[in-house]
Amino acid sequence: MSKVSLDKFRNIGIAAHIDAGKTTVTERILFYTGVTHKIGEVHEGETVMDWMEQERERGITITSAATTCLWKNHQINIIDTPGHVDFTIEVERSLRVLDGVIAVFSAVDGVQPQSETVWRQANRYRVPRIIFANKMDRVGAKFSNVINDVNNKLRGNALQMQLPVGEAENFTGIIDLLEGKMATFSEDDKGLRVEWHAIPESHKAEAAALRNRIVEAAADVDDAVGEKFLNEEEISIPELKAALRKGVLDLKIAPAFCGTAFKNKGIQLVLDAVIDYLPSPLDVPPLEGVFPGTDEVKMVKADPSADFYGLVFKIMTDPFVGVLNFVRIYSGELKPGSYVYNIRSGTKERVSRIVKMHANKREEVDSIQAGDIGAVVGIKDAVTGDTLSSDKNGALLESINIPLPVIDASVEPKNKADYEKMSLALRKIMQEDPSFKFSYNEETGQTVISGMGELHLEIIVDRLRTEHKVEVVQGKLQVAYKETIQGSADVEGKYIKQSGGRGQYGHVYMKFEPRERGAGFEFCNKVVGGTIPREYIPAIQKGIEESLNSGVLGGYHTVDFRATVYDGSYHDVDSSELAFKVAASLAFKNGMKQASPVLLEPIMKVVVDTPDEYMGDVMGDLNSRRGRILGMETQAGKQVITAEVPLGCMFGYATDLRSMSKGRASYSMEFECYREVPKNAQEEIIAKK
Repeated sequence: MSKVSLDKFRNIGIAAHIDAGKTTVTERILFYTGVTHKIGEVHEGETVMDWMEQERERGITITSAATTCLWKNHQINIIDTPGHVDFTIEVERSLRVLDGVIAVFSAVDGVQPQSETVWRQANRYRVPRIIFANKMDRVGAKFSNVINDVNNKLRGNALQMQLPVGEAENFTGIIDLLEGKMATFSEDDKGLRVEWHAIPESHKAEAAALRNRIVEAAADVDDAVGEKFLNEEEISIPELKAALRKGVLDLKIAPAFCGTAFKNKGIQLVLDAVIDYLPSPLDVPPLEGVFPGTDEVKMVKADPSADFYGLVFKIMTDPFVGVLNFVRIYSGELKPGSYVYNIRSGTKERVSRIVKMHANKREEVDSIQAGDIGAVVGIKDAVTGDTLSSDKNGALLESINIPLPVIDASVEPKNKADYEKMSLALRKIMQEDPSFKFSYNEETGQTVISGMGELHLEIIVDRLRTEHKVEVVQGKLQVAYKETIQGSADVEGKYIKQSGGRGQYGHVYMKFEPRERGAGFEFCNKVVGGTIPREYIPAIQKGIEESLNSGVLGGYHTVDFRATVYDGSYHDVDSSELAFKVAASLAFKNGMKQASPVLLEPIMKVVVDTPDEYMGDVMGDLNSRRGRILGMETQAGKQVITAEVPLGCMFGYATDLRSMSKGRASYSMEFECYREVPKNAQEEIIAKK
């Protein structure tokens, strides 16, 4: 692929709720840009981007896939992301390195739960976006409903840029409001040929009114256009596009387009919009890096001639080349054979090869530079979110927010001789997917896998079988409860052991205090006067950290508290790191018991679509599951109920909902937060444990 200038790069993601049509949109983009010569369909299991066996079997995207294409002399790097909540880490890490997003919505369903999550993630990373209302060929599709939904539910500042001609099976064309022309798409060559016509008489008045709104929006974000608008002067289309682009980059406008990817209508116009409105690497503000151990900040600009800086955002094990590290290059240039430093670990690594990825296929290249995305072979010691730099003393770039697992299950190999093979496979999967964790439970002798949901763990077990050739038996699913404290406690931890000869002596005074939900664990050292020598402080911290995984209520992981060591004593001969570690763990147990410990449970946001006649049954059932109803609305002739329900009460819900609604209701669920378990339920959970 010939090199293009930085202003002609576009790094975009395609993100939405499950089944809104993201992968179908990506397949059409690859077809119209000439990357593929045959359109792959999701329902036939032939798509380029859904290459995993598990994806093709289920017809869903599980892992984000990257590819590159050219459109009108611009290089577009695309990442197709999953829509299922269990794989939200894939969206999170993709948005961290992307410059723009095409947010795909179903024109029938509008804003759905996972599209809300994606939108919030894009807000957090300040990623500009354009909107594509897909499935305009379906009965009940309404472009204006998507616009209203985005504005009301997401406060997304959606701006209608097109007007559909016809609805459902009569959807025949798209009016470009800026250009004042109607596009139709030839069916004999799968929409490759776009034909332009005059706006039909029946749509002229509405098109004129909508165009005025676009001009007003452009005038609001650009002073020069605003002045012309007030003076009623003619504003050219390039001037309007430049003003709208400015609004998109400032997150003040989200231009909205429509079409149907499956019926091959509207995709080329969305590609034009990517070039017109989404940012190049030069439009993105410089990235902030912080030098480790200091508050000193370095601004990393998109400059191919500067020091090399890149962020590892995804790791994949390739059967032919080994570990592939997907890297977004923020500055400088990277070539095969060059050395880079991992700023987190301080290790020096040699880059042996650089490849551009096309889903699971590789194209070797001789360099990648600022603004580009590629995969690097040869780096062994990296994890998701690591900063790579040519400067040994470089700055750390902002890492990636990794969600905590909410569900556990035990696994063991069918063949006992495969234990080591299973552990190795789980380690590889954990390196690729940081939202997946596994641990060994000493008490029960079981290996416990933890993930984001039932489907997530199902896929992990399936991958063990298909990719790593390890047959495993999965135990019963369990909720990943956590423990925390509500009060404070001042405690003493003392460990003294005399056994003839050198003994053990560790003695600490510690304070345990609650922190706000989600703040995590914090260790503070407030020892003065040398009552505990400095070299023993890390051992005290380690003693507390090792105790976190066995809380005092049910042995669950303990979170959201501060442990402060402020006094103690030591013995010149008998004191050791081990003694202070044990003293700290004794202080932890005593402190937790005295500081009003409570159990925390994962709360899920549940959205149920049900016909009117089953609404009472559905709501009654949600209440019986300790659910809290947040709202109800009528949408396309059905009731949509939103509720918050503890995950522990949602096992088997799909079957129950199907039976109470004769199969006509459906639901989606995503993690919301951890919340305190009511006293009566807490006793029940601990008793079962």
